[in-house]
Amino acid sequence: MNSFSVEGMDEDTLIIINSQLQIPLAEIEFRFSGSSGPGGQHVNKTATKATLLFDVATSPNLTEEQRATIMEKLANRIDSDGVLHIQAQSARSQFQNRELALTRFQTLLAQALQPAKPRKKTRPSRTAVEKRLTEKRKQSEKKRERRKGEFEK
Repeated sequence: MNSFSVEGMDEDTLIIINSQLQIPLAEIEFRFSGSSGPGGQHVNKTATKATLLFDVATSPNLTEEQRATIMEKLANRIDSDGVLHIQAQSARSQFQNRELALTRFQTLLAQALQPAKPRKKTRPSRTAVEKRLTEKRKQSEKKRERRKGEFEK
């Protein structure tokens, strides 16, 4: 699935999402900050947490349909300016976290752009219908008997 290599990446490198979509690395921005988790004193001295930023709202490589789908399906990861945020901090190195963020970006977009399977209509079995109606009659009878008892007072 990885069609990119983080080593020696130049701005022309394309990240292949699916057969219809490729995103140039130039459209992706990274921010690095202090990370939590293992690493001891190393964590306090280095900025290893990688945050990938991708502007979904203004990307020239997305069609309007793709943009709308991504905005809808990844709404919890997109801010009010239309920028997708993906964080990676599980590795101890900035390089590995950057690679992790790119991989997550690729899989998230691929999943978001996958069309939903159409729902097949199904009918309940005859037994299920009969069971439901029988239960309904029992419940109705129970309530009817409660009413009769109330008027006799």
